Amino acid sequence: MDASKDSTALQTDTANAPQAAQVTTTIDIAGIMHAIPHRYPMLMIDKMVDVVPNQSATGIKNVTVNEHFFQGHFPQHPIMPGVLIIEAMAQTSAVLVVETMGPGAAGKLVYFMSVENAKFRRPVGPGDQLRIHVAKDRSRGNVWRFKAVAKVDGVTVAEATYSAMILDR
Repeated sequence: MDASKDSTALQTDTANAPQAAQVTTTIDIAGIMHAIPHRYPMLMIDKMVDVVPNQSATGIKNVTVNEHFFQGHFPQHPIMPGVLIIEAMAQTSAVLVVETMGPGAAGKLVYFMSVENAKFRRPVGPGDQLRIHVAKDRSRGNVWRFKAVAKVDGVTVAEATYSAMILDR
């Protein structure tokens, strides 16, 4: 991404970083859309914070009542489908992979290979802010494995371990 064209897309906090320490990054929606090809209605994250390339990141999803899936899931008791929470986890990981691999990886596709130990602890609904912490478990070549925990107000609502592969389109 050319920082001179969009200085708001990527912000790095080095003021409090000790020498030789990790640099944390915040990525806004423009940076996310540059990194991964997902678009509405399948773009499941609004912002990324605490991005530490090759290690971890937190994706943020602001869940609103006008989300397309609430029309049918469930009209009288809107609940975010668990598979979309898993998708938000995957998108958070995909942006982390692109941030780790550098500008040449932007726009590549990240494909699920496996989802293991997915657990859903409580429903997510309109007005919730989903904070998705992903951590790289390991990577080998173009295959990455992650552990993720999604929380609302500090309470775990979902967790999973999954593997993904990054490929050209």
